[in-house]
Amino acid sequence: MPQALRGARGSRAERAVASAADPRNLIWVMPAEEGVSERVVVVVSGGEALNPQVALAVPAGAPVVAADSGLDSALALGLDVTVATGDFDSASPESVAAAEASGVRIERHPAEKDATDLELALDAAVSMTPDRILVLAGRGGRLDHELSALLLLASERYSAMHVDALVGDARVYVIRGERELAGRPGELLTLVAVNGPAVGVTTNGLEYPLRGETLEPGSSRGVSNVFEGDAARVTVETGVLLAIRPGESA
Repeated sequence: MPQALRGARGSRAERAVASAADPRNLIWVMPAEEGVSERVVVVVSGGEALNPQVALAVPAGAPVVAADSGLDSALALGLDVTVATGDFDSASPESVAAAEASGVRIERHPAEKDATDLELALDAAVSMTPDRILVLAGRGGRLDHELSALLLLASERYSAMHVDALVGDARVYVIRGERELAGRPGELLTLVAVNGPAVGVTTNGLEYPLRGETLEPGSSRGVSNVFEGDAARVTVETGVLLAIRPGESA
């Protein structure tokens, strides 16, 4: 098992944890599904800086995989990095050197490669056989990167586990079969079919219910639904959905 590089203490992460009792910050917590004990691997994406409050969503002791400059973000959050992967064209030399010195497993790839750093990090996370992968990513940056990242989350390669993401203040959940999603009354939830039609989509706890419907890729049928209470259940008989809580900036 690779060693973990311990992030800065007395940092933004400690202040984030100290603020966990503030109800305004509960949006950052992504609870496990009721009654389920999970093994979670966290993937920290490169790109835009992360809000320090995302540290609240990281389960204690969860392995952390950093994708290139995600190494800088992970250390700034005070997270203990287990693996760092990518071509390291954007991570700071200081962070990479510190990771190497601490014995963190470094997986270097050429700049001209057939996968993004995030895809490499997801593959590293899968090798740890988790029940769930949680991706932490900033909002903004290149549109093509953002779109490819969202589609990547729904890849069949990751179908054996739950995949969730915090993208800025938005929440993204990959749904195969059935999942219960936490939310707040009046909060928006969008359902988007990916990789083909999502057949037999049924919802409970949303203002505009779906009853065994088919959502086609490219359709806006599932956009801007609304939580009636603090949870909603989404079922799909065949296919894959991305469920998106767009966040306060929506």
